[in-house]
Amino acid sequence: MRNLTILWQFSRPHTLIGSTLSILALFIIAQHGHELSADRIPMLLISLLSALSCNIYITGLNQWSDIEVDRINKPWLPIPAGNLSKTAAFRIVWICGAIALVSSAYVSIGFLVLIALILLIGTAYSLPPLKFKRNHIAAASAIALVRGLLVNLGFYLHFRYEFFHETGIEPLIWPLIIFVAAFSLGIAWFKDIPDTQGDAVYKFGTLAVRSGRKAAFYLGIAVVSIAYLSVIACAWLGILPSAPLMLWANTLALVVFWVMAYRLNLKNDTSIKRFYMLFWGLFFIEYIVFALAFLI
Repeated sequence: MRNLTILWQFSRPHTLIGSTLSILALFIIAQHGHELSADRIPMLLISLLSALSCNIYITGLNQWSDIEVDRINKPWLPIPAGNLSKTAAFRIVWICGAIALVSSAYVSIGFLVLIALILLIGTAYSLPPLKFKRNHIAAASAIALVRGLLVNLGFYLHFRYEFFHETGIEPLIWPLIIFVAAFSLGIAWFKDIPDTQGDAVYKFGTLAVRSGRKAAFYLGIAVVSIAYLSVIACAWLGILPSAPLMLWANTLALVVFWVMAYRLNLKNDTSIKRFYMLFWGLFFIEYIVFALAFLI
């Protein structure tokens, strides 16, 4: 049980839950216009295995490559806390990477290319010579590209082709892609706000280090607000299914987000970390709302 707990902590559970909900929602969205069928569940499961293995590879590699900065920013993580050795972490990372590639190759060449591209960007995010995370523009762009475009469009097309041999892109998927891409920019900027001490010591050029916590925070608020307003506008115009649900759910979520932002104390790291985890909660809810909208 202890080993499983450590592995769970190493996987960064909030990202794992986010990936799970995103794949499940895309599985539902991709079947828009067709009847749902239990025969498609095996494809969902192997796709989910690839996605979650890929997720652990990326988050694990990030921890493995930045142990020293995490000793300052996140000393409770398994490696800096001494609960997981660097060698064991390395094994977990590369085993998960291999599982992601092998399982995706079993499905199709196209799906293998998608997973390989996500793994490549995740590797470039954490490892030299590119190490995108050292530059706030490269880091935010990589996160938005993976979570916004590659996951949503890639898995949507993957499911559409595997289930129905269709390669077209329905306009209905674009509001989700735009929302998650913008929301991911918020993730990229918000996550670095409480980490300014360690990032400054090790010369990580995050937005919070370069421009200050307030700049990163207010820019994140602006981008996330635009993300919600774009979905609200699409629902208002009747572009999305279950327009009333999409309209009111996103309006409520936006108000909750603004209240969370208003109550945040930027000088208190505990307050910032609490805000960040609640922010991920809004990310989870959005995928649930989209899934429900396409089911009703």
